[in-house]
Amino acid sequence: MRPRPLPLAALHACAALAVAVSAVLTCADGLKDAPTVLAFAALIALGEALRWSGPGVRDMAPLGAAAALAYALLGDDAGDPTGHGAAQVVAVVAVASLAGNVPHIARGRGGAADHLVRRVLSVGFAALCFQPLVNRGVLADGPGYAVLLLALLVLTALCDAVVAAALAHARTGWPYGPLLRDELRAMPGIGSAVCATGAVTALAVAVVGLWALPLFCVPLLLTQVALRRYAAVRATYRQTIASLARATEIAGYTPAGHAHRVAALCQAVGRELGLTEAESTVLEYAALMHDIGQLSLLDPVPEGATCGLPPEEQRRIALLGGAVVRQTGAGAQVAAVVERQADPGADQPRAARIVRVVNAYEEKARALGPLSALEELRLGTGARYAPDVVAALARVLSGDRGGPSYPVRPWVTHG
Repeated sequence: MRPRPLPLAALHACAALAVAVSAVLTCADGLKDAPTVLAFAALIALGEALRWSGPGVRDMAPLGAAAALAYALLGDDAGDPTGHGAAQVVAVVAVASLAGNVPHIARGRGGAADHLVRRVLSVGFAALCFQPLVNRGVLADGPGYAVLLLALLVLTALCDAVVAAALAHARTGWPYGPLLRDELRAMPGIGSAVCATGAVTALAVAVVGLWALPLFCVPLLLTQVALRRYAAVRATYRQTIASLARATEIAGYTPAGHAHRVAALCQAVGRELGLTEAESTVLEYAALMHDIGQLSLLDPVPEGATCGLPPEEQRRIALLGGAVVRQTGAGAQVAAVVERQADPGADQPRAARIVRVVNAYEEKARALGPLSALEELRLGTGARYAPDVVAALARVLSGDRGGPSYPVRPWVTHG
């Protein structure tokens, strides 16, 4: 049995404890440099209020993240020492982030708690490394300062990735390694822009004062708007694929909801086997359209159960489906998975093996029931079905993953 992940409540408790201790220390020492606090707090709250997320897209609040990081790396304000420490940074960032997330919480949008935990822990790490050195006068301008700042940015980005993966692991039970790999792969994109903007903003405020805030943060605000539009395009594209998958149901070739159930279960099995986010997306699209080749049949297969057809007929339907997928613009990788889902042997791509096993399970479960269907798959491992995929499917169905059962997207139906 796989070890259960660290409970989500434990991660939330760590962040809550850090905020509570920081608030007590800040109240005891008194708030330092109130105008600077108000300026950064307002910018952080604005960035968090504009936070947006969509299907397949991470929570995006680059403006809030950059402003919080800039405050953690702030030593001077127009040449005058600010005097605040790591405790004040954590307290201010936590209060401002919570204030900016109030609209999201009021609208019932999920993910606010995890987002706040991630923000507090990553910014707290940066402040804890940087502020003591500044306040003791250890840091001085020069090449050494630039190298130290760059190293701190890299470590902060790594800390954020580790925390984000840990939160996802605790919430879903998916393997931690692939989740961390996904976070690390996302770092060179918007993550590098956030780190660069935060560092440059802190340096600019140290020289010219708070006037630098709007100058350096407006471009990131425009980037946040662009990310929201990009996420909307991706959501529309996913809905288009989901609508195409219903063509076989509308035509009476497959049962209602079959493609969506297969896609949801394929994603869970894929995560269990360590697929990355990009691989999981390809698998989802291929699973949604895995039966589209049946539209070429003159007479529908009873209940759309292709797993009982002769191997030659299964491969013919798969090849026809792949040709259709290529015409939809879903991508060559998706088409290849659809085409090769009926291929025999170990040369079959992993995504195609997953689709084959999950589709067979879904078809057999309708006639035999879940336990009998899984037992038939186990008996057919090696010759027809990949053993590792069947084992992963069994773990997902049994819930032996330290988390909930397989994920279902909002548009997935179980009719």
